[in-house]
Amino acid sequence: MRVGVLTGGGDCPGLNAVMRAVVRKGVQEYDHRFVGFRDGWRGVVEGDTVPLDIPAVRGTLPRGGTILGSSRTNPFQQENGVRRIQENMAKAEVDGLIVIGGEDTLGVAARLTDEYGVHCVGVPKTIDNDLSATDYTFGFDTAVHVATEAIDRLHTTAESHMRVLVVEVMGRHAGWIALHSGLAGGANCILIPEHPFDVDEVCGWVRSRFKASYAPIVVVAEGAVPRDGGMVLKDDSLDSFGHVRLSGVGEWLAKEIEQRTGKEARTTVLGHIQRGGTPSAFDRWLATRFGLHAIDAVHEGDWGTMVALRGTDIVRVPLADATARIKTVPPALYEEAGVFFG
Repeated sequence: MRVGVLTGGGDCPGLNAVMRAVVRKGVQEYDHRFVGFRDGWRGVVEGDTVPLDIPAVRGTLPRGGTILGSSRTNPFQQENGVRRIQENMAKAEVDGLIVIGGEDTLGVAARLTDEYGVHCVGVPKTIDNDLSATDYTFGFDTAVHVATEAIDRLHTTAESHMRVLVVEVMGRHAGWIALHSGLAGGANCILIPEHPFDVDEVCGWVRSRFKASYAPIVVVAEGAVPRDGGMVLKDDSLDSFGHVRLSGVGEWLAKEIEQRTGKEARTTVLGHIQRGGTPSAFDRWLATRFGLHAIDAVHEGDWGTMVALRGTDIVRVPLADATARIKTVPPALYEEAGVFFG
């Protein structure tokens, strides 16, 4: 078989590890051949390919980002996008695609498979950990490690100046990064999209922390929403999938805290630093296993599926089920963290 590989959406640590495993096992055990499509779905729509063989993936296991490049291209927003995908796959003599991405990228794969018969196997990638049907996505663990280390460092500068430090982390509409890094980093308040927050309550936790002679750290997910008011955004423009570009709630919250408590407050927006750098050991392990099982699915012709982690097992689930809804933080899990607020 000749198999196409693409990485779409936001980059994250572990993408190269997936491709390395796919190519190594596919070539060595199945004698398959591979071609890489540049920049996600854009490469398939435009027929932009690069050779993908064992020398191409050698040494990429610890490397962040993606050697194929990525984009948020939505083929269904492109003129004749589906027809061009079909023509370019035929031209490249590609039998099917391994699609490595998050909700949007895999959503395209699910629709192409179900409605147009394009052969796709999905691999779940996102630092947000918000894909249903899998316990974890690769990239998440690295992002949590980066955020936790930042929070650790911010504790010392916060206490040196006895000021409030608000740390804004990624996650879009799921609070997994905020919850995990906030707990691991000893934050005094964690605000997530699943639970609208009361600014006065947050200020009460801040005052309580100062009474104990400590400077508070507030961790807020970029998609968190105040109970009285809508989502806080710096930029309300939309991408090709109709998503707003989140960020701004951290800066807004710091100003509110300073005005209401009289305590100096500063904001640190971690942003894309959470996506960059070498993947953690767990993400290398998970991404590698996903790659090994994805090429098995391709070899068996099990199209329209996504590999997923369930406990310690890698299983296959329908792509349509995996992208039907996002996975959010359960209320009970968030309530566990409440004992440390204030």
